Amino acid sequence: MALSRNWMYENNGGTCVAIAGADYCVVAADTRLSIGYSIYTRDYSKICKLADKCVLASSGFQGDIKALQKNLAARHLIYQHQHNKQMSCPAMAQLLSNTLYYKRFFPYYAFNVLGGLDNEGKGCVFTYDAVGSYERVGYSTQGSGSTLIMPVLDNQLKSPSPLLLPARDAVTPLSESDAVDLVKDVFASATERDIYTGDKLEIVVINASGIRREFIELRKD
Repeated sequence: MALSRNWMYENNGGTCVAIAGADYCVVAADTRLSIGYSIYTRDYSKICKLADKCVLASSGFQGDIKALQKNLAARHLIYQHQHNKQMSCPAMAQLLSNTLYYKRFFPYYAFNVLGGLDNEGKGCVFTYDAVGSYERVGYSTQGSGSTLIMPVLDNQLKSPSPLLLPARDAVTPLSESDAVDLVKDVFASATERDIYTGDKLEIVVINASGIRREFIELRKD
């Protein structure tokens, strides 16, 4: 009897958000790992550091996400040996796209947001679908709470004219502290409505000084 492929995938929930600024990038995700109405753990990081100025936040099936992270880490190590430097965030974005597209016929069940600084020190955010199509944007969200968070981000951050926010240079007008405050607000709101998002919020801020992490408490029910 043929086995259904559905058993290979399960959505472990959770929400990821990234906001790019003129000289910083904020990437955040909750720490709840669950399936259905069962919570596996309340302290699971969905954010992975890929390089000194590049982090990846992922939602979906955590087994596939771990496999994807190991794949990217191995390719980045080869790159460092060959070029004697780390990948830039835009280069890592292309590598992630290629890696996802290579698996397009049996894709990683992972929905990713990549954030960091580009070669000019500007914040950059890249958002993906499951098979590698990606775009550089000023802000993005993925995961079970994304439908609740994205309208708020659009309301607060979307430029009234596309000419004011070109894709090649997509950054938001917020200061770093304002971006962190906005992330805290949208997660507090999403936690009230999405049972797969909660417990704690991990916030990673990337700027010229390096990477800084902080945690705040969210609802636990």
